[in-house]
Amino acid sequence: QVQLVESGGGLVQPGGSLRLSCVSSGRTFGDYDIAWFSQAPGEEREFVGRITSTGRSAFYRDSVRGRFTISRDNARGLSHLQMNNLKPEDTAVYFCAARRASSTVVITTDYEYWGQGTQVTVSQ
Repeated sequence: QVQLVESGGGLVQPGGSLRLSCVSSGRTFGDYDIAWFSQAPGEEREFVGRITSTGRSAFYRDSVRGRFTISRDNARGLSHLQMNNLKPEDTAVYFCAARRASSTVVITTDYEYWGQGTQVTVSQ
């Protein structure tokens, strides 16, 4: 069982930065790939990026590549989503999710465990 809790959301101006955190209470955090998703009001939940269980590789959707970075610390059961040069269209609730380690990058919502989400608002 993996329980995930996100934090770090808030209100930021365009061009600003935020770092979201996802902490796991499970003891097998290192067995899971971690993904981040965003969900804007009235929209479907959308893949942001994913980091492998080892942390050696990450993949991002086109609109955030070069601005967002996912990292993880398996010893502490932590993942971070560093978001730079934020844009109003990045406004959404952000979720972290976990899935058993795989060589396949899963960009659908087919993940086993989810956090409750944290709100990010980018506005003047």
